[in-house]
Amino acid sequence: MTSCRPQSISESREEQAHALCLRLLTARPRTRSELAGQLTKRGYSGEVIATILNRLAAVGLIDDADFAQQWVQSRRQRAGKGKRALAAELRTKGVDDELIAAALDGIDAGAERLRAEQLVEQKLRREKLDDGDDVKVMRRLVGMLARRGYHQSMAVAVVSEGLAAERERRAV
Repeated sequence: MTSCRPQSISESREEQAHALCLRLLTARPRTRSELAGQLTKRGYSGEVIATILNRLAAVGLIDDADFAQQWVQSRRQRAGKGKRALAAELRTKGVDDELIAAALDGIDAGAERLRAEQLVEQKLRREKLDDGDDVKVMRRLVGMLARRGYHQSMAVAVVSEGLAAERERRAV
C-alpha cells in the first residue's frame, strides 16, 4: 500500500496555475505580464503568481526580451509595422520600455523607409490610377502607413515618390 500525503491547498493552486500557464504558452508565446494578468483574472494570489512565473522564467519558458525580439521581427515582416506601432503593441503586452528599446534598436531609419517603400509599391500595383486621383490615392496610402506606425513626413515622401514612379512605369 502506498502512502499518499494530502496535497495542501496552496500546492494544488500552484499546480493549477502552472497548468494554466503551460496551456497558454502552448497556444503562443506570452509575456510575463500577460500571464500574470490571466492568473489574476482567475483569482490566483500574488504569491502563487510570483512563484509560478519565477519557475517558468527559470526554465526559460518566459523571456520578455526574446518575446520582444520575435514580435518585432514577425510584425515587421508580416504586417509591415513601423517602430512606433511596434513599441505601442509591445507596451500593451506589458514589455518593459528598456526591452522595447533593445528590440527596436536593430531597425534603422533606412530599413524602416525601405519597408514603407515596399508596402507602398505593393499597394500601388493594385491601384487604378485615373487622372486627378493622386490626392485620393495619396491620402489613402499615407493613412495606411500612419496606421502601421510610420511617421507622417516619411509617409508623405515615400508615397509621393512611389506615386511618381508608378505613373512613370505605367506611361512606358
